[in-house]
Amino acid sequence: MNYMKTAILLAGMTALFMGVGFLIGGQAGMLIALAIAAAMNFWSYWGSDKAVLNMYGAQEVDQASAPDLYQMTWEMTQRAGMPMPRLFIIHEDQPNAFATGRNPENAAVAVNTGLLNALSREEVAGVIAHELAHIKNRDTLIMTITATLAGAVSMLANFAAFSGSSSSSSDNRGGFGIIGTIAMMILAPLAASIVQMAISRSREYEADKMGAEICGNPIWLASALAKIAGSHTVNGTAEHNPQTAHMFIINPLSGERMDNLFSTHPDTGNRIAALQQLAQAWGTGGALGYAQPQPAPWGARGRGGPWG
Repeated sequence: MNYMKTAILLAGMTALFMGVGFLIGGQAGMLIALAIAAAMNFWSYWGSDKAVLNMYGAQEVDQASAPDLYQMTWEMTQRAGMPMPRLFIIHEDQPNAFATGRNPENAAVAVNTGLLNALSREEVAGVIAHELAHIKNRDTLIMTITATLAGAVSMLANFAAFSGSSSSSSDNRGGFGIIGTIAMMILAPLAASIVQMAISRSREYEADKMGAEICGNPIWLASALAKIAGSHTVNGTAEHNPQTAHMFIINPLSGERMDNLFSTHPDTGNRIAALQQLAQAWGTGGALGYAQPQPAPWGARGRGGPWG
């Protein structure tokens, strides 16, 4: 099903590229846009995960540099019956995390230092399990591709605006110069909405459920979501790259988002409630009962510690 979503998304983005190319340069522009879209689609499949990790300055860690985080992740991959992903640390104060990669054999999990500093070991386990669920469900492919293509569409929109404002010649665009410029001013935010709608928001609920099954306790993840959502730390990189917001476990952008078709994530309260109901059904209790952060193995909290 996720492969079908990916195919539909790529086809839609390709059509959008061609339409924008036609508005900019007529038939020649459309053909050029088609070639660019084909190259972008190819590159997105093979390299978009690396681009996102580089964008956030993610630093890869291993068993020697992050033994407890590595061991925890390995144990849960064994429970989930999946390969061990590459692990990355992002030196960012906002507590958050995301997974990326085209398949379980080529996947990565990136965790912010703010998450390791703010959450208990059990809560971190819940977050890691959620990200492993995305990998196992193959959500990560469409997540990385949409992030890349959304940025590309915005870039093309900016080029169209510049082209329309700096050229008034009557070439094969006919009367589409001004129209194209106006259209691009509208298409940039519209492209973001297309990305948000293209990714089924139900994947977050499914990843929450599977993540709870992987870590063994829904309340661990529910508690983590509540703490992450309660953080008011700004993620500067995400603010400058909003097309990547949907990849994180919770929206990293400032401002509240409603639980509707145009939001990147389901409402956090609804996600927590679903996990609490799952915990009650399993007989593990429904109250959050936050676990106190453990001083080891994550180290001292806040700046100055191993992850600060």
